[in-house]
Amino acid sequence: MKKRKFRRYDQTPFYKRKTIILSILAILLAGIAAIIFPRVRNHHSNTDAVAADTIEVKDTIYKYGLPIEEFAVKNDTIRPKQTLAEVLMSYGLTAKKVFALTQCPDSVFDVRKVRAGQPCALLTDKDSIATPRYFVYEASAKEYVVFNLTTDSVMRGTKPTSWQQHASRGTVESSLWNAMVDSKTSPQLAVMLSHIFGWTIDFFGIQKGDEFRLIYEQEYVEDTPLNNFRLQAASFCASDSMYYAIPFVQEGEELYYNEKGNSLEGAFLKAPLDYYRISSRFTGSRYHPVLKRYRAHHGVDYAAPTGTPVYAIGSGKVIDKGYQANGGGNYVKIRHNSTYTTTYMHLSRFAKGLKVGDMVAQKEVIGYVGSTGLSTGPHLDFRVYENGKPINPLTIKSQPKKPISADNRAAFDIARDSLIKELDLIPLPTL
Repeated sequence: MKKRKFRRYDQTPFYKRKTIILSILAILLAGIAAIIFPRVRNHHSNTDAVAADTIEVKDTIYKYGLPIEEFAVKNDTIRPKQTLAEVLMSYGLTAKKVFALTQCPDSVFDVRKVRAGQPCALLTDKDSIATPRYFVYEASAKEYVVFNLTTDSVMRGTKPTSWQQHASRGTVESSLWNAMVDSKTSPQLAVMLSHIFGWTIDFFGIQKGDEFRLIYEQEYVEDTPLNNFRLQAASFCASDSMYYAIPFVQEGEELYYNEKGNSLEGAFLKAPLDYYRISSRFTGSRYHPVLKRYRAHHGVDYAAPTGTPVYAIGSGKVIDKGYQANGGGNYVKIRHNSTYTTTYMHLSRFAKGLKVGDMVAQKEVIGYVGSTGLSTGPHLDFRVYENGKPINPLTIKSQPKKPISADNRAAFDIARDSLIKELDLIPLPTL
């Protein structure tokens, strides 16, 4: 067998030796790159991630429509009998500057309506607190007025608000008002309930153990609750009877209905007599024909012949009856519910047998038109009081609203069942 001969490296031609060396170097460099470059890439990636995590983008905080953190703020309160001019001059503003600021149109802000107890604030440069930039007056919890002390301009603004839903449940021990307080609910909701259930429940006669449940929304401004509410559903258990208030929009109007779909809004007659003409309306200033001077007239006068029957505009209880020589003459006062009371004056005589404490029905005769007391001719002076305050009788809702229509019945039933279920699930308050 013929032996194979091996050529020594130093016997290899130079051009071949050069190729071998370059190949070896290329292999070594490729190996080093495979080890080093991934580490470099990972290092850069981690560095970028850390850099991204450490970058903070600070949001600008606005208050009164201004970047509030750019100013030094001095908060204050309007003191009793203090005018806007006095407030501004107390901050070192010149009389000329104050005069310019107080000349803003009343449509923007009436400077005469600055009220004691309202918050205000002076905004100055942070670098130089002696340089005032803005003065802010908070006209209400939601509205504010900004006086630009540089341009002498005035701007009115409104704080953003939000509505939050709440649920409440409570039991009457002494009064509905106290029951609201005990359940940590605003007692203003007691007033709302008296309006909504006023034709169904006598809130003067509620008893210990009666229970209410509410689902409502309350308005907030800057996390501060306001006394603005929207009742979404309510139930009231009185004398072992359950009453519901379910809001529903029908024919473009939202009303409260009971579980059967009947409106909770009570019925009033449009007028307390059949044949009449209005001889005097509700006004804050009327020339009195007997006293010969101007004074408020908180009723409506219906001119009608003596003896014309006068009706109760709604069912209720006679709470007063008598004679007032220098005023209303023969008069009758009826309480219809916890919200509304009506008075009928200058009667020639009362209905036979009518006495205080009687319950009267709607359109039941309570008396007859006359001219007793301070009067120049036969007429009825008719007055309506809402929570003890006189209101214009011509603006009171007079006719009963329609029940839920057949077309809306299915939608109403779904809404009713859902809200009643929510009311039933409201837990008792934790003491």
